[in-house]
Amino acid sequence: MDRDLALESTPGDPGKTVPLCVDLDGTLLNTDTLVETAVLLLKSNPLYVFAMVFWLFSGKANLKDQIASRTHLSVDSLPFNQPLLDWLCSQREVGRELVLVTASNFRIAEAVSDHLNLFSDVIASSSVRNLSAGNKRGELIARFGKGGYDYIGNSRDDLEVWAACRNAVVVNASPAVARSVAPVATIEASFSRHRNVASEMLRAMRPHQWTKNLLVFVSIFDAQGYADLPLLIATIIAFVAFCLCSSSVYLINDLLDLESDRGHKEKCNRPFASGGAPVVLGVCTIPVLLIIAVLLAWAAGTSFLGVLVVYFLITLSYSLYLKSLVLLDVLVLAGLYTLRLIAGAAVAGAVPSVWMVSFSMFIFASLAMVKRYAELKALEKDAGAWTSGRGYHVSDLPIIAQLGTASGYISVLVLALYINSREVTTLYGDQQTMWFLCPLLMYWIGRIWLIAGRGQLNQDPVMFAARDRTSYLIFGLGVLTTLVAL
Repeated sequence: MDRDLALESTPGDPGKTVPLCVDLDGTLLNTDTLVETAVLLLKSNPLYVFAMVFWLFSGKANLKDQIASRTHLSVDSLPFNQPLLDWLCSQREVGRELVLVTASNFRIAEAVSDHLNLFSDVIASSSVRNLSAGNKRGELIARFGKGGYDYIGNSRDDLEVWAACRNAVVVNASPAVARSVAPVATIEASFSRHRNVASEMLRAMRPHQWTKNLLVFVSIFDAQGYADLPLLIATIIAFVAFCLCSSSVYLINDLLDLESDRGHKEKCNRPFASGGAPVVLGVCTIPVLLIIAVLLAWAAGTSFLGVLVVYFLITLSYSLYLKSLVLLDVLVLAGLYTLRLIAGAAVAGAVPSVWMVSFSMFIFASLAMVKRYAELKALEKDAGAWTSGRGYHVSDLPIIAQLGTASGYISVLVLALYINSREVTTLYGDQQTMWFLCPLLMYWIGRIWLIAGRGQLNQDPVMFAARDRTSYLIFGLGVLTTLVAL
């Protein structure tokens, strides 16, 4: 039994002759199939959003039918409520008839039923009738009579159905719904799933990735504008806007990758893939984050707002399509890092130097490639051949290593040329001391590729550096070198 769910009460024989009717979304499944299929459809073509609005004018049943007819949901990977499923199997073993009764479209309901091979009948929404609340109650009374069935549900819409049943089984219900069931029905059993939705949503937003957005502060340090308080405040606002915008894209990415994440040994534990966070809440959170990000970006300056919009459009394109294109994906990732630097310059109303842009493109291309290299190295250990949705093969490891290390050391060359430029002589009093930055960077790049080659890099290289003591030491020496050179 799943440690996060528990059967709270199970009385005696519930009566073998009374059918046990089971709801699907939020009850048998820890997800919402309508939202998942809608996301699948939008993933195939975002313009379907306009068609969905048109279909909804003809009723929710029509909307569900149109979406279900155009998508294929992999039911075998869906997050089933395993403790409830185990209990249903035990009920069937003692002779109870199980009926799947759901407001989901009949195509999805029948696919789930065929997969589980547990239900004797399926009652679901058609193209003209949405089987929820009162409609579901009326259908069950017509088939089994009032009080002639037991019902398993989870939401406030199910209260009408419970009011006409013999016994109720309450699953994953909110405290308010759970309190409302007792006055209208005899509770036979109750399943609760102990989860912190707020915590799961925060995890889905990936706050640990926000450290990448600290790049917007680079322009302040590059121009030595530490004492400019208005600029510092504007940059902090820009940083927060970038964090919220990037989190909205992470939510979009996880919703689009639900199916592939569920087939991954680690990503299957992500909040939406595992059912820890409701997919509908993810869909609703995305526009909220974007609206707040835009308002903050506007406060930071229209130039910054323009860069943020470009960042969002590129990351959205990456999630929808570009990440499947070999090599172009790492170049896009490197470009996104560089956009953060450009965003910082935009806050200050400045144009980033050619040195900064060229250095960032090479160094971040190397980091993007080392991330792909680490993923392929892990796949090699598991005797795999290629990364699903990425287009890379294990046989690509040598060429990726060559391209990545070359790109990393070209960034050292760019740094050396910058140190020898006129810009450095005007900003720093001791140009010779700045040369110490080159061996520091050479060591760090070589070390991270060596770690990746040994199969010990199990995460994003930026996140690795954020937890690596040696990286902190190298960074500290770099800062000290810069201060001494002033």
